[in-house]
Amino acid sequence: MFTAADLFDLTQTEHAAIFDGCHHAWEALKKIELYLARVARQNPPPRFPGARIGDRVLIGEGTVVEPGALIKGPAIIGKNCQIRHNAYLRENVIIGDDCVVGNSSELKNALIFNGAQVPHYNYIGDSILGHKAHLGAGVKISNIKLLAGNITVAADGVTLDTGLRKFGALLGDGAEAGCNAVLNPGSILGRGAVVYPNVFWRGILPANMIAKNKAEIEVVVKRAE
Repeated sequence: MFTAADLFDLTQTEHAAIFDGCHHAWEALKKIELYLARVARQNPPPRFPGARIGDRVLIGEGTVVEPGALIKGPAIIGKNCQIRHNAYLRENVIIGDDCVVGNSSELKNALIFNGAQVPHYNYIGDSILGHKAHLGAGVKISNIKLLAGNITVAADGVTLDTGLRKFGALLGDGAEAGCNAVLNPGSILGRGAVVYPNVFWRGILPANMIAKNKAEIEVVVKRAE
């Protein structure tokens, strides 16, 4: 489940060429910067008062960038997207059509397929989100280990060195992470997979599987004051 075709419908991005020659989908993360090098300098679009937009940013028709948003660039943003107040798009971001990037969400070196939503207080670094993938409020994708070394991915008893010092997560088409979940470096969620709220996830979650937090909630009598 590590190839782009395993995780993503490549017809749901205008930028499928970025996966050309990639054996593993995460290899595309190294190619985003070079891919965006073709974005020519231009005057920032004047139709978004109150937003700060760099001079290497392409924005599709029908997309709204709200006041307070900062798009540093280089970046390509598709059609009919919502880039909401206080969104922060750093270097090397590609966003498809009909996407949402919401309040206090930060993206860096990321590829977002059509219809994906990153709506509230999210961090997405060095990651790929598939078609209609969705993050609940407060979901963070951690993209670097505390200890030195490249990110590794383990499957079937075999550990693969990704060759990447920074690698957050791959979310397949329709995958979801609930509110305040944390996806640790090198996490891979298959198509339709779900991580429940507050889960601290690491590793591979196959397609259409659910990761639940088994912590029990204790209910006690309220003491008189």
